[in-house]
Amino acid sequence: MILELCAYNIQSCLVAEKAGASRIELCTDPTYGGTTPSYGLIQYALYNISIPVFPMIRPRGGNFIYDAEELEIMKKDILACKELGCTGIATGIQLPNGHMDTENMKRLVGLAYPMLVTCHKVFDATPDAHKSLEDVIASGCSRILTSGLRKTAIEGASVLAQLIDSAAGRIIIMPGGSVRSTNIAQLIKETGAREFHSSGLTTKEGTFIANEEEVRMMVQQLPH
Repeated sequence: MILELCAYNIQSCLVAEKAGASRIELCTDPTYGGTTPSYGLIQYALYNISIPVFPMIRPRGGNFIYDAEELEIMKKDILACKELGCTGIATGIQLPNGHMDTENMKRLVGLAYPMLVTCHKVFDATPDAHKSLEDVIASGCSRILTSGLRKTAIEGASVLAQLIDSAAGRIIIMPGGSVRSTNIAQLIKETGAREFHSSGLTTKEGTFIANEEEVRMMVQQLPH
């Protein structure tokens, strides 16, 4: 089983590796739910930790509906991640009607290859989880980060279980949304998921960083 940690700075990356996390979703701006990290942060993380780093490709906070200029910026950020040697990225695009922008997602996935692409929590902003599942599969993504269209993964556990069943191995469903050491065992049991996403955040001198003990406790509860 895999625990992916959302890291907003290099300190959290180092904590993630030390505590036993398997992968990092790297971003900045925690108050906006994460945006694209700087080239320098991506490079430094890749050079100083050994677990895979998936930068978030999101040019701004707010909604996931992007104009032509923003899409061009996203493409350049994807190419930069490929040049640096990232294993994968996390991204997502939505149409004005709320559904996934499958055509533009296909273009980004194609541009990212051979990097893997995670569809981030734009999925939870769509109106129909099962339609969105098929749309994301059609776009070529390798996994979906979701709380089952609810605020937290615990609240969306039944939908997450349905999505995993419907996916039938075609794509990985990765629960995320207030995943903690106090509920990860329940999520494993209720969803059947094999990968989980958490930030494990705490604050230190006004900065959001990962809590090493919390991350370690979550890792310890994953069956091996």
